[in-house]
Amino acid sequence: MFIPKYFQVKNMDEVIEFMKDNSFATIVTTRKGKPIATHLPLQLQKEGEDYFITGHVAYGNPQWRTFEANESVLVIYQGPHAYISSSWYGHENVPTWNYQAVHVYGQATILSEEELKRDLTKLLEKYESNRENPILWDKVSPELLERELKGIVGFKIKVEEIQAAYKLSQNRNEEDYHNIIEKLQEEDHPNSVQMAEVMKKNIIR
Repeated sequence: MFIPKYFQVKNMDEVIEFMKDNSFATIVTTRKGKPIATHLPLQLQKEGEDYFITGHVAYGNPQWRTFEANESVLVIYQGPHAYISSSWYGHENVPTWNYQAVHVYGQATILSEEELKRDLTKLLEKYESNRENPILWDKVSPELLERELKGIVGFKIKVEEIQAAYKLSQNRNEEDYHNIIEKLQEEDHPNSVQMAEVMKKNIIR
């Protein structure tokens, strides 16, 4: 990913939190020279000093057969993004787009059935534990679980390289920066409002 110096993120703790908060991501591999992608929820686990991304795809999805055949897979995480009008600047310029994106590269392997069960248990705990009637692993009938397990393939990606870009108008002067935030808050779009909040948090001026 091309990252101008203004937008490069070097704080890996911040990037890790971003990946956890924006865990519906895109996995990209190649098959016979053609890129293929799947969009799905992922988990991030730390084992010792290493991070691993885990998830599962449908057995009928041919992409899982490329995981171990590819030396490296790409996982793309994305946060809020918004159009930035140059009419919000105090000088003549062209419009642009603000965004947050993280690219992760690593080697993928297929999970065993027991590893997959543990991963699914954690996934349910993450998204169900705060609900009124949580659907947790031990509350689902064994028959249904066994049937569903036959239809999915679990995978694990060892994180080997992380590239992070937060394009948040860091290259603008203070007056323009604050004006962009105000204008984004006035936009009738949730992404614009979210971007304004991200930019507020980024103010270290």
